[in-house]
Amino acid sequence: MEKLMKPAEYAQEIGISRQAVYAKIKRGILTTKSVEGKLYIVVDTPSKEQPAKATTEPKVQEKSVLASKATPLVSSPEAKDYKALLQAKDETIAVLKGTVKDLKKSNKQISSTLRGEINLLKDAFHEMRKLYANQLEHKRSNTEPIEVVFEEAENKESSKQWVGIKKFLKQQHITTEKEKEHTTKVLKKAYKSGDERLKKVDGKLKVNTTENFRDLLR
Repeated sequence: MEKLMKPAEYAQEIGISRQAVYAKIKRGILTTKSVEGKLYIVVDTPSKEQPAKATTEPKVQEKSVLASKATPLVSSPEAKDYKALLQAKDETIAVLKGTVKDLKKSNKQISSTLRGEINLLKDAFHEMRKLYANQLEHKRSNTEPIEVVFEEAENKESSKQWVGIKKFLKQQHITTEKEKEHTTKVLKKAYKSGDERLKKVDGKLKVNTTENFRDLLR
């Protein structure tokens, strides 16, 4: 008598995975039937007449039992299912090993690609820094002559710092009235004698503080 079972039910019934069931179907180990577009597994079930025959023919049953005991385990359907299950597991393991191998290969390729990209970025960074340094050096070399020309063309008079006598005395730390009078007289005398370190601006005597006056202040 035939019994129809779904692949998931059959897998649960005999204790294997659905993948193993579909592998058996693919290899033709299991018989299937399509009902209303759905796949079912055809399972043979023992008929109800077998117990009656067992009561009327005990000797035959005993022989059949002995024969089944004598028959090798490999020839029984359960042994075939077990063998198919082991084969399906071996296939699954082989597929998983191949997947792991492919993943390792892919990871190696990704790592090598990333390493190459990092090296390219490093090279690009060094090139950019070198180019920037060259541009900066070129800019400095172009600006330096302009500064030199500007300094050469600059009026010497602008570099002098002319201050009044009072401020000059303060810078020289001359504080007493006696020292102030003496230094003022010395400066006026030097101006009259043509000392270029002194000049008059708007009628007031100015002193060039960039010059050295040790000869007059000793």
